[in-house]
Amino acid sequence: MDDWNELRLALAIQRAGSLTAAAITLGVDHSTTFRRLKALEDKVGLRLFERLPGGVYQATEAGARMAAGAERMEDEALALDRDISGRDHRLSGRLTVTSSETLAYSRLTPLLAAFQQTHPGIVVELVIDNRVLSLSRREADIALRPIRPKEGDLWGRRLSAIAWGLYAAPAYLEAIGGPLSNPSEIDRHSLIGWEETTSGIGAADWLSRAAPSKAFVYRTNSLVNQLVAAKAGIGLALMPCYLADHDAGVARALSEPLKELEGELWIVTHADLKNTARVRAFFDLVGEGLIRERPLFEGEKNQTPSPR
Repeated sequence: MDDWNELRLALAIQRAGSLTAAAITLGVDHSTTFRRLKALEDKVGLRLFERLPGGVYQATEAGARMAAGAERMEDEALALDRDISGRDHRLSGRLTVTSSETLAYSRLTPLLAAFQQTHPGIVVELVIDNRVLSLSRREADIALRPIRPKEGDLWGRRLSAIAWGLYAAPAYLEAIGGPLSNPSEIDRHSLIGWEETTSGIGAADWLSRAAPSKAFVYRTNSLVNQLVAAKAGIGLALMPCYLADHDAGVARALSEPLKELEGELWIVTHADLKNTARVRAFFDLVGEGLIRERPLFEGEKNQTPSPR
């Protein structure tokens, strides 16, 4: 085939499993994606995807082979791109960084401001996403992740442990007679948590095991919004210490972090990009800045709260 866009279309549909999601990935509308797929199937004289109930598109044998070929071409193109970028010694250009909402809200932005002042030629594009974006596919150049990277082609360093604790508004704690003596008491209180269908998040899973559903009076998938709800006096919230310990609007409902929920903070890039000047500069300034805040990340109580 002589048109990369046709192969890219097949790959996008196979990955997404639907025309709507593939259209979003490709940056076009649904009708355009439908027309392009029909034209491609007419061109090759084969059905590439079976249309299943619910808008699901499942690759036929021919479609799967086409998508596999497209993926190999994509891998080669991305490897070439990383190789060229990895030799870039200029402190200029675009740098895409991905981070969680809580880290960007509470600790990252001042460091990004300092980075921009030090390296005004580098434009940082911050992607707030709790998903693990692909560094191999250049969805981001640098990731700040709460998990140790497992992919062999990634390179990074551990910045800190991440402690989690229970928090509430001071007035709420005063109304219930003061802080809790142990975690088992939380099922007697009003709780703030994630959506009931949430799974795979350690803190959310812990809460669902520790208290019955009826104890939850407020649910949201945003930890920042959980903090706002706790400050409003709605109930107890389970949050990372780096988000809550610096906020005068909440106080610890338990004096110590929950050891079983301790995580990690990593700064990660693709191994091909580790010598790129702007990547190294970010690791040095922002990475070291986060390391200096290790006591806050690890839940040490010698932190001075700041009003919001």
